[in-house]
Amino acid sequence: MTHKTQLLTKITSRSAKIGVIGLGYVGLPLALTFAEKGFKVTGFDIDEKKIPMLNNGESYIKHIPSSRIKSAVDSTNFEATSDFSRLTSTDVIIICVPTPLDEHREPDLSYVENSAYEVSKYLKKGQLVVLESSTYPGTTDEVLLPILEQGIKAVIGLDPDDEDRLTPARHLIGGSSVSRFTVGDDFFLAFSPEREDPNNSDYTTSTIPKVVGGVTPNCLEVACALYDQVIVKTVPVSSARAAEATKLLENIFRSINIALVNELKMVFDRMDIDIWEVINAAKTKPFGFMEFQPGPGLGGHCIPIDPFYLTWKAREYDINTKFIELAGEINTYQPYYVVEKTRDLLNKNGKSLSQSSILILGISYKKNIDDMRESPSLKLIELFQAKGANVDYHDPYIPKLPPTRKYNFEMSSVPLTSGSLASYDLVLLSTDHDSLDYQLIADNAKLIVDTRNVFERKGIKSDKVNKA
Repeated sequence: MTHKTQLLTKITSRSAKIGVIGLGYVGLPLALTFAEKGFKVTGFDIDEKKIPMLNNGESYIKHIPSSRIKSAVDSTNFEATSDFSRLTSTDVIIICVPTPLDEHREPDLSYVENSAYEVSKYLKKGQLVVLESSTYPGTTDEVLLPILEQGIKAVIGLDPDDEDRLTPARHLIGGSSVSRFTVGDDFFLAFSPEREDPNNSDYTTSTIPKVVGGVTPNCLEVACALYDQVIVKTVPVSSARAAEATKLLENIFRSINIALVNELKMVFDRMDIDIWEVINAAKTKPFGFMEFQPGPGLGGHCIPIDPFYLTWKAREYDINTKFIELAGEINTYQPYYVVEKTRDLLNKNGKSLSQSSILILGISYKKNIDDMRESPSLKLIELFQAKGANVDYHDPYIPKLPPTRKYNFEMSSVPLTSGSLASYDLVLLSTDHDSLDYQLIADNAKLIVDTRNVFERKGIKSDKVNKA
């Protein structure tokens, strides 16, 4: 029986053991989904604080209830560990780690590479490895596969970094084109981009169709069989590169259209035209128009980052992605635009920005979640502080600002009361959480900058409210 047949049998009988590396906003719901479908799942993470919480059935992500984790743990279908040697007991390894940009806006694949090196230490025949992290086309073939091949060669007892000993070893096992393990026969490698939308009640991990691309046809068959067990529909594509490109297209499409409405917002503001009124009118057309909303900037792990992965890779092919880069520039500028609008509003009311106190409402990058990755609110805090303003924030989902890769603000959420609101020179609405009392805000704030048009949407009229 071939390794493919054996693995397919395990997958279809749901006896395959699943390992998920990275238990964040993508990896944790994916791991729980497999566990809820009857698979035995081991979650791997380098954050030692997460492990006991998960094994005690406790959640650290607001929109994932502790009851869901506890149910998976109690069923013995899920456990978490930081011991990567336990990868040897899995049949499937799914990598769900961050892929941020570095300070030069170039891809930082260190999390993917480090995960791949860990997998390479324990990779065995018959395993499937899937990368879900958003990245540029070619990552699976050009980054993951060579690292895993190094690990495969290491099983004959050689150090993968010892090139002097490894070169003759390649001859012993048949040369570089013939390996002791062969991708597509002895092990399987695929890419399947995550499509998580945190706290979206209409779509969950299992109800969003899954794009899958394999390094070989056998890899594609095995990976599709895996996701067929837990996802409503799999969408096979011709290669891992095509799957990687699909994810980028999805998010570049959104980035460019958000940039368009953000640019029109600034243009129409000069013309004394309300962008939100125009959007509401335009969306009555039943064809040829898709609604996008302007805001204070882009947030989340995908839209602000993914387009730059493609622009970086495109340079390798001597292509300048002007359209994508322009959209990135417009979206990146939005927090600066909000600060300018805030400064002008304060000046009109006899206050300088450097002597003002500002309360920012909402730190997460979108409403009703605690995900603050790439949130424009963090950039707004930085910009206001640099201008000399005194800045506080309120967010019911984020009681204290944790350190991030870019920022380390020692701040905690302040209470939202009539007295606290009246004490600030200006209140800036950055994230429109449903739980905020907007009437209380309108009644007690001295000045309001609304970056989401939430007060008008809720029918709250006030001369204090200014759109940005």
